[in-house]
Amino acid sequence: MTSAEAPVLRLHGITKRFGPLVANDAISLTLARGEVLALLGENGAGKSTLMSILFGHYRADEGDIEVFGAPLAPGNPKAALAAGIGMVHQHFTLADNLTVLDNVMMGSEPLWQPFTRRTEARSKLLEVAQRFGLPVAPEAGVGTLSVGERQRVEILKALYRGARILILDEPTAVLTPQESEALFDTLAQMVRAGLSIIFISHKLGEVLRVSHRIAVLRGGRLVAEVPAAGTTQAQLANAMVGHAVKPPERHPAQRVGAPVCVLDDVRTEGDSRDALRGVSLALNAGEIVAIAGVSGNGQVALAELLCGTRRATAGTMRLLGAPLRASPTWLVQQGVARIPEDRHAVGVAGDLPLWENAVSERLRGPAFRFGPLVRRTAARVQAQRIVKAFDVRGGGLDATARSLSGGNMQKLILGRALLAPDGTAATPRLIVAHQPTWGLDIGAVAYVQQQLIAARDAGAAVLLISDDLDEVMVLGDRIAVMHEGQLGDARAAAGWTRETIGLAMAGVKDEATA
Repeated sequence: MTSAEAPVLRLHGITKRFGPLVANDAISLTLARGEVLALLGENGAGKSTLMSILFGHYRADEGDIEVFGAPLAPGNPKAALAAGIGMVHQHFTLADNLTVLDNVMMGSEPLWQPFTRRTEARSKLLEVAQRFGLPVAPEAGVGTLSVGERQRVEILKALYRGARILILDEPTAVLTPQESEALFDTLAQMVRAGLSIIFISHKLGEVLRVSHRIAVLRGGRLVAEVPAAGTTQAQLANAMVGHAVKPPERHPAQRVGAPVCVLDDVRTEGDSRDALRGVSLALNAGEIVAIAGVSGNGQVALAELLCGTRRATAGTMRLLGAPLRASPTWLVQQGVARIPEDRHAVGVAGDLPLWENAVSERLRGPAFRFGPLVRRTAARVQAQRIVKAFDVRGGGLDATARSLSGGNMQKLILGRALLAPDGTAATPRLIVAHQPTWGLDIGAVAYVQQQLIAARDAGAAVLLISDDLDEVMVLGDRIAVMHEGQLGDARAAAGWTRETIGLAMAGVKDEATA
């Protein structure tokens, strides 16, 4: 942006309070035409609140916003859309049973209009798609599209409505490496066409690659604003958390033991993508097996199977040489620890206090139960051990689990899984870690990953299921790829590259040949 050019977006002194909590504290930012501004920060730093104010979902307590030189009416999403602000959320909001064109048109015509202008809409959609290099088939059913194609439709929805400022929230979270590369090419073309982009991501490498400028929030305040050129990932991590962040030290498994859990030609019920179709896998003591794949290709079925909440319809499963039962209680007793995908809905009971959540998976054992009664004192002692050992920060043992940040909630779940009832760090025999760092900031990610490596080195068999390819490649001793319910061979991590994993994630069978 030259000195003669006015910014397309100006946020001035934005402050938002929720009771005593100051979520945004006098934040001022500008965005230029044709610029990519990356927005970084830990969970709870204020990013979501700031974007919600910009998009009209919240009203700021102080401050004002200008879009293309005109004041933006506060607390009005329609005004934000009319001003040219579009947002693509991390979790898509498409109707699978409708066509691409139907999804794009949805909500763009008045309810009282007696007919729909499909022909004009189709022409407009194709024109927008061509202008920004986003090829699309208007009559294709959204349910038949790949994840990358669905994201393309979400972006087209915003552009179709005239967005000139686009907010992208974790846009590569569910994409293959090839789809991410295609997205980056698209962003570059959008910028050349004059669009301005706010790019929100936890992946520092891609932030440095696609952005021109980076703003960092910490504790609700703007603590850094730097050009991407010449800035390092270490500097950004330091700005985000306030101190240097030590990434996990990658070293291969030293003592791989006997198989702890073996699956042979296992199948489950469900649709073609969510069901398992002949999965075979051996999980060995002292080793991390990482499963890569685009979300929704059978990973949930595999995790639930090993946690006892889903039954197999065919095949055999053995745990420590015995048939694996579809019983969560029995599996916990056998030393199986779980880190569920959705920590909010499945990992904790949000309305129960921290101390109850800390022992919830062991309540049927003698350590915390006497007949029908809960041993409250023993349970609270154990909860305090977990809080201390895993640095769980919140409102105390009686605070509800819902009040914890994402990182602290995940630490609570880790402590519950890894700390024995007597307070010793008794290593589980098997850890099923499903998206263990999903949505966490860089400091919490490093902590969780170090704990998994430590458990492996202590002799646990670890199954890591992750959409984050960087995490898969950093932690996995062996890596396998899941696609449409089928699992490829688990090969040594050294035998994979990002490109071959990405091709396998897209369904290419022979990765080596490809």
